[in-house]
Amino acid sequence: MTGEGIPDEMVDARVEKIRKDAEDGGYILNPDPAFVRALVAGICINEQRYGYAACPCRLASGNRGEDLDIICPCDYRDSDLNDYGACYCALYVSAGVAAGTIQAPCVPERRPARQERKKMSEGSAHVSRKESMPVWRCRVCGYLCARENPPLVCPICKASQDRFVRFM
Repeated sequence: MTGEGIPDEMVDARVEKIRKDAEDGGYILNPDPAFVRALVAGICINEQRYGYAACPCRLASGNRGEDLDIICPCDYRDSDLNDYGACYCALYVSAGVAAGTIQAPCVPERRPARQERKKMSEGSAHVSRKESMPVWRCRVCGYLCARENPPLVCPICKASQDRFVRFM
């Protein structure tokens, strides 16, 4: 049992699910099993507490709608991996960080303050085409994704980031 009464079997099962999902999507989990287990235990605690898997490294509000951006895997994971080699909580890391050839720096918080998030959500219905995210296309399989940068690895065919082209 964890300190919050989460059964070890539940944490172990969740670790395996997250690991499989990461591998299937071309992502790499932190190579420190104890660290991963502690983070996943926090995710399980938040799921029990709030009803959704909020990142344990951020303060959840208890309102799913307000916290959609921090439900694991969070909206900031891919940008953090591209820019720093690890996500904010370091559950997901780049190949270089996992291999120990590069050290990830401290990842700054990307999540806007609550008031800014509220303004952004209120204005989201009126986003112009110019303000929208670029769309990236995998040249190998055609996978499309809208984000600031292409993923490090295509979640479909596992092609590397350099195989993506800007589509729109």
